[in-house]
Order: sequence, then structure tokens, then C-alpha cells
Amino acid sequence: VQLVESGGGLVQPGGSLRLSCAASGFTFSSYRMSWYRQAPGKEREWVAAITNNGGSTNYADSAKGRFTISRDNAKNMVYLQMNSLKPEDTAVYYCYFGRWGYDYWGQGTQVTVSL
Repeated sequence: VQLVESGGGLVQPGGSLRLSCAASGFTFSSYRMSWYRQAPGKEREWVAAITNNGGSTNYADSAKGRFTISRDNAKNMVYLQMNSLKPEDTAVYYCYFGRWGYDYWGQGTQVTVSL
């Protein structure tokens, strides 16, 4: 199983980024996928989730109205479109799924929102 995030970087407040997560080694289309983030000195927090077929999405209050999670099951990819970014969105963002009681995480991608 492998999850590889990309798309992070430095962006000014109010800007946008699109994170990608490439999944392999499992039947991607069978699993709910999530994005989490961890800011310096803070615990990892859930950001957004999408059902296996993309039919339903959920967001943390901090992400509602600004972030959009999506997936492409043909490409084994999950995305997080982030708009209207704020300095408090600065964190390492992780792709995640769980199977049979095990947690699978990517290596993370750094997002820094700063002038």
C-alpha cells in the first residue's frame, strides 16, 4: 500500500492550492479516503473525507466553504482543492485511509500560507 501526496508549497493568504494523493497497492475504489493535517505543535486533525464512489463528502468546520475533496477512481487519485487559504491553514497535509483496523498514511506535503 502506498499513498503519495504532492502539490504543497508556499502561498499567500487568499491564494489556492490543489493537493493530490496517488494511491496504489489496494483496491482504491472500495475505500473512503480522507485528508488530515498537522500544524507545528498541534495534533493531527481531520480535514475532509469522501466516500468510495465520490457520492458523499464531509468537511471539518475549518474547511467548509473553502476546501473541496474529490477523487478519480480511474486514476487512483484523491484531491484537495484549497481556496481562500489562511495562515492558520499552514500544516503538513496527509492522505489517509483505513482498512481492517489498520491506518495508512502518506508521507505528507507541506502547505505554508504566508506573505
